[in-house]
Amino acid sequence: MTDKQMTQSGFVSLVGAGPGDPELLTMKAYKAIQKAEVLVYDRLVSKDILALASEDAERLYVGKKLDHHCVPQDQINDLLVDKAREGKFVVRLKGGDSFIFGRGGEECETLAENDIAFEVVPGITAAAGATAYAGIPLTHRDHAQSVQFITGHLKKDGEDIDWQSLAQHNHTLVFYMGLKESPNIQKNLQDNGMSDEMPVAIIENGTRKEQKVFRGGLKDLANLASQAQSPALIVVGSVAQLHEKLDWFNK
Repeated sequence: MTDKQMTQSGFVSLVGAGPGDPELLTMKAYKAIQKAEVLVYDRLVSKDILALASEDAERLYVGKKLDHHCVPQDQINDLLVDKAREGKFVVRLKGGDSFIFGRGGEECETLAENDIAFEVVPGITAAAGATAYAGIPLTHRDHAQSVQFITGHLKKDGEDIDWQSLAQHNHTLVFYMGLKESPNIQKNLQDNGMSDEMPVAIIENGTRKEQKVFRGGLKDLANLASQAQSPALIVVGSVAQLHEKLDWFNK
């Protein structure tokens, strides 16, 4: 935050809280949380991270889960504006990173349109954090030369995704929020030529002490997803097979 911004009558800091382990917070995120007068937070923000805020901070829960939004997004946008106009230092705290499937861009647009000063504090996104703690490198010279992040909230029949371009053997696919859509993900990749034996992994509660990793081939994806619980991340690609060899966190 600049000195000029500090003199204005309210400020919003969009803070990425990372995938769960509080020690993965950046220093800038840590300082913002401690300074917050108002904390607007999501379901995936851990209790350990919330505990870093001042006891005097106003805490407003606006979490979402599958098929149920506690507070609609437009109301969250308006809430940030209203609290900033009260002259408060507002921290909008999100799991992972605000700009990767976190609707941070939409919130920033609303703030900008209402002349509210803001900053964005990046967080470790789930794809980077959860896979690292599962011993699955997103890229590897022998396995994957590229990586792609995809939302699991698919349109009907997957018409919004070019599945043919995804069904390659030399890159890594990471699906966010994909448990419910795992049968469609499996079918579309298979229908576009990806091998039934392509390694896959589902990482549940990545970076947290209760982390679980489910492994198999593409043909097993829907079945594995039925055993996992949200929050979970789906990894498809040859790198997923390295979990057994590089699993350092659960040992």
